[in-house]
Amino acid sequence: MAADLTVEILDLLVCPNCHARLALDYEASELVCTNPDCALAYPIRGGIPYLLIDEARRPGPQP
Repeated sequence: MAADLTVEILDLLVCPNCHARLALDYEASELVCTNPDCALAYPIRGGIPYLLIDEARRPGPQP
């Protein structure tokens, strides 16, 4: 489903937290912030990116 996002769409999307560019992680089906200080990962469900900070996964080991 993540493959449905085109390069043109990815060029328009930015991290809602810090406004840095987002990179597509195909394996995790996430959009990941490219700012190392932020690095939030936003889920893609059913081909739709959920760019809500409350929905984002924080970097690092998960409990």
